Amino acid sequence: MTLSDRTSRPSMAPHRRFVAANVIDSLGTGVFIPVSMLYFLATTSLTLVQVGAALTTAGLLALPAGPVAGGLVDRYGAKPVLQAANLAQALGFAGYLVVGRPWQIVVCAWLNSAGRAVFSSCYGVTVTALAAPGQRERWFGLLGSVRNLGYALGGLLSAVAVGIGTQDAYATIVVVNALSYLAAFALTRAVPNVRPEVGQAAAGGWERVLRDRRYLSLVAHQLCFAISLFALNVAIPVYAVDVLGLPGWTAGAVFTLNALMVGFGQSFAVGRLGGRIRSRVLVAGHACFAAGYLLFLAADHVAALTLSVGIVLLGAGSYTLGEILGGPVTSTVAAESAPDALRGRYLALNQLAVTVAGAVAPAALSGLLSSGSASIWLTLVGVSALGATLAAAIGKVVPAARSRIGDT
Repeated sequence: MTLSDRTSRPSMAPHRRFVAANVIDSLGTGVFIPVSMLYFLATTSLTLVQVGAALTTAGLLALPAGPVAGGLVDRYGAKPVLQAANLAQALGFAGYLVVGRPWQIVVCAWLNSAGRAVFSSCYGVTVTALAAPGQRERWFGLLGSVRNLGYALGGLLSAVAVGIGTQDAYATIVVVNALSYLAAFALTRAVPNVRPEVGQAAAGGWERVLRDRRYLSLVAHQLCFAISLFALNVAIPVYAVDVLGLPGWTAGAVFTLNALMVGFGQSFAVGRLGGRIRSRVLVAGHACFAAGYLLFLAADHVAALTLSVGIVLLGAGSYTLGEILGGPVTSTVAAESAPDALRGRYLALNQLAVTVAGAVAPAALSGLLSSGSASIWLTLVGVSALGATLAAAIGKVVPAARSRIGDT
């Protein structure tokens, strides 16, 4: 493969409906996630504690959904499982229109959480099947870009709804989200369903996956990477506003900077990385994360407000560069390291690391943040150092990690 092949933008025309489904899906998700707690507080008589407990319970009950979906993908292919996830989330969000008790929120939120877990387990399998070898980082980067822009646009629409503040405005958000999943379901009908040959999927099953030590090292690396990804939602905004005492718009500026950099820069950056060894790119991504964390810590030792804001935004830029470098490569390495017949189970296990990080991050990062600036940022520097060490290690033993971006 030539350099021009490595850096060329993948053509969306053959799979434009799958791309459109991702855009619509991310737009609906971006509309609801920023106002999820506010929605239930505005439309029910439940307390913040009751709503939080219901959503947490639903998230924990949804943990097995990803691994179960992995087995179904290996047996029936990704397409029908992906469509079932879309329908489950459409039903879950439609249910939000009539919930009033904690158990009702648990049921509907479980449908949404399980649907997201199933979607994530199918997503990598589908992209790997659609994208040609040597173009997978480009595809993961491109789809990551369009999804991030969808989240950003959805966030802007949710801000408008919150500004209106009426129950009808909140209900509109939920209806739009439910319709987005129905639209995604319709669009994915045109996506080809690639499935293993008859008899192959049963070869080894979960026992083979869990005994694959090289892949387990990839999962451990994914856990470190995912913990850093959740720092953006959990720790950085609270630190900027509550700990540093910066203006409230700083938190919004961090999110906007992240969304714009990933949305417009990730696909371009992946194109420029053609020919680089994947594991080294992952190490560089963790280094960018660590540099961002050290800048956040440095902002706590600056007296001037304007300078502190500048350092936080610079740290957010470095952090986002780590996400840009690592995201498409981790997805590609995880997908290409899995055998075809068991790719659903392998990627479900890899996605479980992300789900676990999402469940642990709020409590762990909040606890560290309450202990002081040094506690949280130096701990996250340590997570990045561990992630870089694991990336270097898998570069020695995992063929997909030691190959070059764009190689077939």
